[in-house]
Amino acid sequence: MIIKANNPALTSWIDVEKNSDFPIQNLPFGIYSDSINQHRVCSAIGNYVIDLYELADRGYFKTLTLNKELFNRPYLNDLIALGKSATRALRERLSDLLESTNQELQGDKKTFDAIFKPQSSVQLMLPVKVGDYTDFYSSIDHATNIGTMIRDPKNALMPNWKYIPVGYHGRASSIMVSGSNFHRPKGQMKPADAEVPTFGPCKLLDFELETGYIIGKSSSPGQSISTEQADDYIFGMVLFNDWSARDIQTWEYVPLGPFLSKNFASTVSPWVVTLDALEPFRTEGYVQEPKVFPYLEYKGNKNVDIKLEVAIQPENGEETIVCRSNYKYMYWTMEQQLAHHTVNGCNVNVGDLMGSGTISGPDVSEYGSMMELSWKGTKPIKLKDGSERKFINDNDTVILRGYCKNNEVRIGFGECKAKLLPAL
Repeated sequence: MIIKANNPALTSWIDVEKNSDFPIQNLPFGIYSDSINQHRVCSAIGNYVIDLYELADRGYFKTLTLNKELFNRPYLNDLIALGKSATRALRERLSDLLESTNQELQGDKKTFDAIFKPQSSVQLMLPVKVGDYTDFYSSIDHATNIGTMIRDPKNALMPNWKYIPVGYHGRASSIMVSGSNFHRPKGQMKPADAEVPTFGPCKLLDFELETGYIIGKSSSPGQSISTEQADDYIFGMVLFNDWSARDIQTWEYVPLGPFLSKNFASTVSPWVVTLDALEPFRTEGYVQEPKVFPYLEYKGNKNVDIKLEVAIQPENGEETIVCRSNYKYMYWTMEQQLAHHTVNGCNVNVGDLMGSGTISGPDVSEYGSMMELSWKGTKPIKLKDGSERKFINDNDTVILRGYCKNNEVRIGFGECKAKLLPAL
């Protein structure tokens, strides 16, 4: 499918810096609030948010037959529930209005300030109402590293890992938008040299470099979504930090998996980058051996070349980039994850969030967690201020960034960041 808004030759009459995450070829969707408006649907170009309600109210979307109140909602759910044809047409219309030769909006200087607002002057909100959240475990390098640490190199991957996209059902209520700080969690821990567990604040608080995808179309109970159908159900992607309390996790995860070690906080970026905008950056995935079951087979390039990085910023200090990885290192694709999630008849709803699981590459510099980077605390990471980190300290801010880039276009996600506060 040719998507006109992806044309790399397009330029905008809005000034966009060369390395901006938000050129005219991106046009992500989000929610903003400011001192004038509460919870408006918006897009982004350059350093501006674009108030879509104001555009609709002024008749710029009259050819789309969209109710302007869709843009005056606290979440994107109602808009994206209209389906890919509607949101694709909306993105195409935005692209037309912002294109350098189009005079419709460019000549409307009286309403510029109502429609275009500096991102620095608004508050970006949680973009979707997340009803359900599932986290996967789909990076082969990450799974191998963790398995090597807690078991042994010969049995790093569990027997099921190359047969199914392993996942667990997470907690939707504690998903927070970038910029929302949280307190260090408390729970039970059992050090390796102790006979009985102790209780207190987590000592081994970790980040997890992930992406997520947002469900944009509901399915019915009993229905299975095929890998071929999956893209029609995936609206777009976000950056995602699924924080992990490693010491709490070690004690609790047998026999039922993560619980208190994962449900206290997860941080999501405010911009949802559409799957349409990411199409030019599709890339080849892993050769999967052994051969997967037919319901997990897919055609074409389904991985995405998203360059990812993580920075740690101490309080009142300079940030240090501790990891650079890439989404293309995913062994199991989004389409396979969704097919597996629904093969038993599990229904999905608009706004559901699916986490990729920690994304690690083959090189040490590409490991997507402190558990791996410091190799379970045995190899501390030095920051620019001279301090060292085995895990995350109180008052550290962790920042995730991600973007796609080829010879013509850069498409970014903005930032996904949060500060760890001391335990209450």
